Amino acid sequence: MSTRQRKNSSLSRLAVPAICSLLIAYFLFHAWSGRYGIVAMQEMEEERTRLEFELVRVKEKRAALEARVTLLRDGTIEKDMLDEQARHMLGLVGPDEIVILR
Repeated sequence: MSTRQRKNSSLSRLAVPAICSLLIAYFLFHAWSGRYGIVAMQEMEEERTRLEFELVRVKEKRAALEARVTLLRDGTIEKDMLDEQARHMLGLVGPDEIVILR
């Protein structure tokens, strides 16, 4: 019975470390620039900050609109508010008034 022995080449010794290095490089690349990587997380954080500022702006606008609605909703309508709304809806202007269009 004969046994066959091979000479260990230098390539076979480097095969496992090379494959492991490639796997580590692959995972590091995707950890940096992947869909949920470091770069994407920074972009999501910037988007979150922008949306928070927009939310504050929308809440302020809503509060202002709610204040105007409460002026119309009480049992008594203020004459100034009624006059403003009527002029706006009907497009009426008095003879001694100046119109500034926005």
